Amino acid sequence: MTGIRAALAAGTFNEDVIALEARKAAQAAGPAPTVTAASAPAPELLDPGPAQVTPLTSRRLARALPSDQRPLPHLEQWDELLQLRRKDSSS
Repeated sequence: MTGIRAALAAGTFNEDVIALEARKAAQAAGPAPTVTAASAPAPELLDPGPAQVTPLTSRRLARALPSDQRPLPHLEQWDELLQLRRKDSSS
């Protein structure tokens, strides 16, 4: 959760940022505690409350993407490669 909170505070939903922030928080916290089967879960883990999900699709659609001005690729060379026959490796 720390990684997600830090990424949201930075204004991003990028999974790389979340992973990096989570690793930084884990390193700062030191070694992980030993958990046994007899341990009871923390009260805040029993009922996390309603999830807050931000759909990214509507955000992406809200901003129009710029038109792609790149020329179309030339595929003639690829067509030539497809016509070549593979040499039989068993002979």
